[in-house]
Amino acid sequence: MAKNMNELIERLRGGLIVSCQAPEDSPLNDPLVISAMALAAERHGAAAVRINGPDNIAATRQRVSIPIIGIEKVVSESSPVYITPTFEVAERVRASGADIIALDATGRPRPDGDRIEDLVSRIQGRLGLPVMADIATIEEGLFVADWGADLIATTLCGYTEETKGESLPAFSLLQGLVRRTSQIPIVCEGGVASPEQAERAFELGAFAVVVGTAITGIDRLIDPFIAVAPRHAR
Repeated sequence: MAKNMNELIERLRGGLIVSCQAPEDSPLNDPLVISAMALAAERHGAAAVRINGPDNIAATRQRVSIPIIGIEKVVSESSPVYITPTFEVAERVRASGADIIALDATGRPRPDGDRIEDLVSRIQGRLGLPVMADIATIEEGLFVADWGADLIATTLCGYTEETKGESLPAFSLLQGLVRRTSQIPIVCEGGVASPEQAERAFELGAFAVVVGTAITGIDRLIDPFIAVAPRHAR
């Protein structure tokens, strides 16, 4: 199993991961649409896709052969952690067809009180899948590195209380993690808005780069254009 995990992760090296997601209230948040985005990404050379929700993951699995990094966002009042917050959620993500499970690996309290190190171990051992740890600080990255995360991503930098206001992409965090965790692939995710920024991330040592809104975020991308259209700019 370890060999298979390593081979799977190696498929991401030097590649673009396209995050195919849409806001919950968007008409794009439909398994047919999400899976079509993923298929387009695959046809244009993406190394993998990142997909939210069992229905979207299952639909995407039927259409693409590249790895699926699966998450499920579950918002609760008991915890700010919402990206694959519990083992039970991770089980749903695996059952829907994900190849890699991404989760919030920040130091914030989880809704079920579980420890991140235990969750990583259970997913790897019981579900047999690699774990992508979404973190916000270098300390969190080093912590999950010690506990055996398979990949570490800068996803949550700028989205936690401790890192609010940080400029994105989180190049400083990326560079620090690359220097201090040489054996674990570091993924740049969050705020990558141009090919030039993606190129810079690779120059700084990113194993792979995730791009979402800049490619698939139609709901957000349309707003600046609408704002300058004469019928709306009044």
